[in-house]
Amino acid sequence: MTFQRVDCANKILLIYSMKNISLLVVRNSLIGAVGNTRHMFEKVNDFIRESGQEAHFNVRLIGLTKEIVLDQGMFTIQADATLEEVKKSDLIIIPPLGGEMEQGVALNKDFTPWIVKQYKSGSEVASLCVGSFILANTGLLNGKKCSSHWKTANQFRKLYPAVHLVDDKIITDYNGLYTSGGSNSYWNLLIYLVGKYTSPEIAIRTSKYFEVELERDNQSPFRVFEGYKLHDDQVILNAQEYIEAEYQDKLTIAQISRTFGLERRTFQRRFKKATYFTVVEYIQNVRIEIAKKLLEANRFTVNEVMYEVGYNDPKWFRNVFKKVAGISPQAYKNRYQ
Repeated sequence: MTFQRVDCANKILLIYSMKNISLLVVRNSLIGAVGNTRHMFEKVNDFIRESGQEAHFNVRLIGLTKEIVLDQGMFTIQADATLEEVKKSDLIIIPPLGGEMEQGVALNKDFTPWIVKQYKSGSEVASLCVGSFILANTGLLNGKKCSSHWKTANQFRKLYPAVHLVDDKIITDYNGLYTSGGSNSYWNLLIYLVGKYTSPEIAIRTSKYFEVELERDNQSPFRVFEGYKLHDDQVILNAQEYIEAEYQDKLTIAQISRTFGLERRTFQRRFKKATYFTVVEYIQNVRIEIAKKLLEANRFTVNEVMYEVGYNDPKWFRNVFKKVAGISPQAYKNRYQ
């Protein structure tokens, strides 16, 4: 429990326990996310003080060194403490990386044993956006679900095949490990954590102050499908390119497998292993990505787009579109026209 409810003269008071948050200032971190995270928890402390209580969150900037230079020398952050000075954290927050992900992970490899040690000692860990690459590099996410920015999904799957990437989700929560989707989705995770560590009332007030929509749980409307091709199965790569070129045709698993000289079950197994999608899912994602672009162009009705991408049943098209994109085709058209 992070708070207690006390009935005092028929008035419910929330008694909060102090939470120590280590906000990591990793090399190549996005300074805006670091600043926003600290500011949000400080504002939550203000809300709690207004109720006559002591601040609930002690947020400290933690680095490998006391001074961290970011953005090629444009900014310098003074950390409150180095890793060696932090004995125990209730929550560790990993901000997003800027630049090339693999290089960013290498630059911050010295955080890895510390994060693992803290987690095994009872700390919780949250990654914001592509901070997931650093969290995944610890091995703590192996076999677990993880979200990240959809743009980096293919690279993430290549680097961390043992992690179950769910790049359509805004938030994942598993046994004290939290991740968020891309870019501004980290606000939803931060407010989710505020609600967990304080109360729903404080979380709602925080969402109103920062104008964050709490009901967001899916980043699919923003995602651009880029089929995973960073694998070594040339036959499956050829099949992917075939699907992307012939998406308007009546494609079936049997027909595609015959085209590439594979037995159906073998084809399905190899396709899923190489691409992380079933054949049907891949066809659907290719078609819906084309449909989204046509709807964005605003020159076609929903039915015209449906026929253009190979569907002829309006109900079926709407269901597939919503499954892939998170919203209906008409809602998507209205949003992006």
